[in-house]
Amino acid sequence: MKLVLVLTADPAKPVLDAATLAEFATAFGPARILAPGIAAELYPNDADPARILAAARAILGSRPVDANVVPAAGRKKRLLVADMESTLIENEMLDDLAERLGIGPRVAAITRRAMNGELDFRAALAERVGLLAGQDEKLLAQAAEGIRIVPGAAALAATMAANGALTAIVSGGFTFYTSRMRRQLGFARDYANTLEIENGKIRGTVAEPVLGREAKLATLEKLSAEIDAPLDATLSVGDGANDLAMLGAAGFGVAFRAKPAVAAQASLNIVHGDLTALLYLQGYAANEFATPKEAIA
Repeated sequence: MKLVLVLTADPAKPVLDAATLAEFATAFGPARILAPGIAAELYPNDADPARILAAARAILGSRPVDANVVPAAGRKKRLLVADMESTLIENEMLDDLAERLGIGPRVAAITRRAMNGELDFRAALAERVGLLAGQDEKLLAQAAEGIRIVPGAAALAATMAANGALTAIVSGGFTFYTSRMRRQLGFARDYANTLEIENGKIRGTVAEPVLGREAKLATLEKLSAEIDAPLDATLSVGDGANDLAMLGAAGFGVAFRAKPAVAAQASLNIVHGDLTALLYLQGYAANEFATPKEAIA
């Protein structure tokens, strides 16, 4: 099987310079530049991904560049399933809500443990949501004002959609936020948990069924079947333990700035690049990126 070595850097720190690529050319042959200073791909003769990665990392040393190996065939995917919190956005919305109530550190500690796989997701969600009971629903909109979108999110969705892919946000968070991000980032679908509201107050519960690890996998499989695409033709991305099942099932399962336990189990990892790195993994050059449409209110 022919393999491709993909190198990606943070577009804000374009360190993939000519000298670095010259070192790689000695080991792997000439590179195809996907974005000057930011991304390139090379074509090893070796068929062992582990050996290729070891050689690439030896060349990179401490340079802030991600190295990933993907099959040359079937790189452009037909389905994108993306986690939202700490993936498409920098925030963990439950943590942000708790911060506004003065219980931020307590809730953030639970979130960290759950996302690293140390706690049951469902139980951790119930515990954190329960702390919001009785709060005015306006708190949700107030927290939304502080959402920080991860660079490259809109370009990722727009480019894959322009090339015929279905795009979906699948989150263990709340539909209140996923619906906003779907419209703002140009995704086609969103799936998440529904935070129950009664008489303008947060009840402190989520509606059944709870969307967690297995539901994320089931959604990937359902959407793949809907568009008649094999799982090999799908791409999933996330950062937490509840993303592991869908990362393992997708053709490209990408751990993005992930928790240590997740990064250790994922075959593809992005640490330094932004979300456009997922386009470079598929062989898109920067001049092929689609311009995101204006956000829908």
